[in-house]
Amino acid sequence: MYQVKTYNAIAQAGLDQFTKEYQINQTDNADAYLIRSVNLHDQNFPRSLKVIARAGAGFNNIPLDQATQKGVAVFNTPGSNANAVKELILSLLVACSRNLFAAAAYSAQNSGADISLRTEHDKTKFKGTELTGRTLAVVGVGHVGSLVANAASALGMNVIGYDPYLSSDAAWHISTTITRARTLDDALKDADYVTVHVPKNEETTGLISKDQLDVMKPGAHLFNYSRDGIVDNKAVVAALDDNKLATYMTDFGEDILLNRNDVVITPHIGGSTDEAEVNGATQGANTIRTYLETGNIQNSVNLPNLTVPFTAPYRITIIHKNIPNMVGQIATALANAGINIESMNNAARKDVAYTMIDLDNLKNEEDNKLIDTLSRIDAVYRVRVLKH
Repeated sequence: MYQVKTYNAIAQAGLDQFTKEYQINQTDNADAYLIRSVNLHDQNFPRSLKVIARAGAGFNNIPLDQATQKGVAVFNTPGSNANAVKELILSLLVACSRNLFAAAAYSAQNSGADISLRTEHDKTKFKGTELTGRTLAVVGVGHVGSLVANAASALGMNVIGYDPYLSSDAAWHISTTITRARTLDDALKDADYVTVHVPKNEETTGLISKDQLDVMKPGAHLFNYSRDGIVDNKAVVAALDDNKLATYMTDFGEDILLNRNDVVITPHIGGSTDEAEVNGATQGANTIRTYLETGNIQNSVNLPNLTVPFTAPYRITIIHKNIPNMVGQIATALANAGINIESMNNAARKDVAYTMIDLDNLKNEEDNKLIDTLSRIDAVYRVRVLKH
């Protein structure tokens, strides 16, 4: 029976995905963690832990190096909150174009018997523009960006998408009305609005900085609902001060952005909806089940993707370093144990590799012995034997 430990009051919808073969929160020596935002960096993982699923896209609260070295597969749930972020961006596009925040602040400070006359006189201060016919640049057209691009196009906007890592699968989700830019500068130079939807890594940190802001047309509006650090806030403040940039809206506050009429900061609410939390918990629970029961990997953030139909009676999965002759050593160990391999699959991701071996026969008493034999191979992090 598998044991699952949950954190942060994971939605019941996620827990409902587990069957009677799973026990929830009944031990500290769990096989799986289903988490959201809890910080795991100071935790020592039990040896029993095999998988962590993070209900959401971000995973900086998980120590990936420790997890990999202990043979723990880590997953996120990309796309589970994509619609929530899309709807927030659309609402901010409208609010920005119609000066809704400034107009609401004005009205809150002006009340009394003559309010209708005063507002009728002053309302021209808040005259906005319509989105139809305006140009939106979407930087990153994955799960969130593609939804934003398609929805903005449906509103009548001219949408330019930029994503040098766009996969063929992701491309199927983008409307043919979206113009694809060859470079980031091409996407930015004619945009009235720019929204960023890329993962944070070494390449994307500071992706939108002074050089990119200089390319943008005067009076453009910038949105960062991706990750803190992807937009250089110091460069943004300078652009706002020079009237180069009209408005900056972000989910990630910083002191230099505070108390400005041209900056709107929201408290990291991009994916915070009831529906998104249920989606993330459900997807995370299904991911845990799939990995524990079949060994198949999809959307891992520390291991390579490898998915093979589990039709054989037994399956061995091995997480190990990606170094020469590992597969050879594994095959030799099985041969020496007199075990016939029905099929073998291997995939690598940078310094770590994953090998999956299907067997047509394995005596029950051989399980622990086989795990021990394979685990003694240098550079092996974890061995599991699964029964179909």
